[in-house]
Amino acid sequence: MFIESADGIWRTSFQFRLQFRISSPYDPDPNDLGDFDVSTTQSHIRRARFKVDGRGFKPWLAYYMEFDVGSASLLNYEVKVQPSPQFNFKVGQWKANYTRERVVSSGRQLTVDRSIINRPFTIDRQQGLSVYGRLAEGTARDLNYWVSAFTGLGRGVTRNDDTDLMYMGRLQWNPLGRAVAFRGGDLARSEDPALSIAVGGTTNNSPCTRFSGSGCGQLEGYSGTGDYRVQQAMFETAFFWQGFSWAQEYHWKNVRDNDTTVETELTGNYVMVGYFPGELIEQIPDPLELGIRWSEFRPDETIQDLDWRELTFAVNWFFSGHDNKLTAEYTRFLAEGPGSIRNDDRVRLQWDIQF
Repeated sequence: MFIESADGIWRTSFQFRLQFRISSPYDPDPNDLGDFDVSTTQSHIRRARFKVDGRGFKPWLAYYMEFDVGSASLLNYEVKVQPSPQFNFKVGQWKANYTRERVVSSGRQLTVDRSIINRPFTIDRQQGLSVYGRLAEGTARDLNYWVSAFTGLGRGVTRNDDTDLMYMGRLQWNPLGRAVAFRGGDLARSEDPALSIAVGGTTNNSPCTRFSGSGCGQLEGYSGTGDYRVQQAMFETAFFWQGFSWAQEYHWKNVRDNDTTVETELTGNYVMVGYFPGELIEQIPDPLELGIRWSEFRPDETIQDLDWRELTFAVNWFFSGHDNKLTAEYTRFLAEGPGSIRNDDRVRLQWDIQF
């Protein structure tokens, strides 16, 4: 739904989104061994969003806003200056273009939700400014870049706690001259293969050791009263072709307590594959997509027997693309801690619809 001026310079579009979910025996991913003791079937509206985007004054001046109805909070507000594909600039609050998994909308994913490594490694929504663009598009030198400076305290915090900003960079090479879209699954059944290879990094000094949609948060074992230097790096690959999709991310993170000088090193990795089997077997309906994801998270590299793993299988049925789809998912968790091994199963069913 949109409103547009006769000359086409002014345009505003609106979108409503609802996400219904049933989960058993729990919905959120377990974060410590005690979470495996929770056993309850949940049925709820996981997300309810209202989105507004458009342009005005000039064709290259755009804006975007996203409001979460459930928490009554403004998630995104961006003003974007886009004079050319090579150079763009934006200010406001948005999901930092650091990792593919977090940038992909929760309504455009291959699975019900993101992997177990998203929580410890995402830098999520931040406030600040960014320069970004795409160079040599359509050639073997095709590159996307993002360079950003943020306050570094997450969503909703406009002032930094000190004089140190969060700095973030991402460089993405598209060697086939086509970038992989930020969405889960090759719903468009791309006729030509698309490959993206990216590296990124970020550094920050703040009371935060992790971020989420709620803003500044803490990894297990940290308090919100400390001062931490957090440095991160990641390597990522993605590939789409004829209904087949591949996505992979490897993460490294170092957290230094500036008061005690104690450092913790975390690593994580996931690999996800999706396919529309109707591309291979004519009798299988086109709207059916199958997916599988494997993830591993090591909260502290100095502790050998501390490891979290996840294996997820997903089935999607698209009624009208990602705007109206049904996802069924089964996950097997395995958590290994000092002297303890826990495992559990979870099933989830989700209907995502946008108007």
